[in-house]
Amino acid sequence: MITMKDIIRDGHPALRKRAKEVPVPLTKEDRELLLDMLEFLENSQDPHLAEQYDLRAGVGLAAPQLNISKRMFAVLIEDDDGNEYRYGLANPKIVSHSVKKAYLTSGEGCLSVDENIPGYVPRYDKITITGIDHNGNEVKLRLRGLVSIVFQHEYDHLNGVMFYDHIDEKDPFAPIPNSKPIGDEE
Repeated sequence: MITMKDIIRDGHPALRKRAKEVPVPLTKEDRELLLDMLEFLENSQDPHLAEQYDLRAGVGLAAPQLNISKRMFAVLIEDDDGNEYRYGLANPKIVSHSVKKAYLTSGEGCLSVDENIPGYVPRYDKITITGIDHNGNEVKLRLRGLVSIVFQHEYDHLNGVMFYDHIDEKDPFAPIPNSKPIGDEE
């Protein structure tokens, strides 16, 4: 079982490296890693288990955050309509995106970053992403809003990019042109 002790923290060099492609078909080990990452997210969102194992709640986790240089991440989140997005993806690729941007009004957080870093993180409002799921199937997802933001955050980890790299250093809360603010209530 993955716990917070397994997650490397900001400043670790592995978080700044581009992760390596995963051989396909997926090995048993890689399938198990995707399932373990999904299990962590499920456990972290369960108040009882999160308290029992001292887990911070998360909606996404990337292999580089476990000091594993593989292009793999897991996401577990619901959209505004209550649709669950539960995916462990290998070799994800963003194949298209909107011109319009979106950002979380509360800013973003990260399981690898212990402090709160305030500021708007501009992301694409809509993306289409492809990848191989934990069962070895090719998937193509069209995502928008909060779900799109979460997938982009995890995708960045595969390229050695941290969420705060996108924040305007001079004015962290500068208006983002052609964008949709997404509030805490979503």
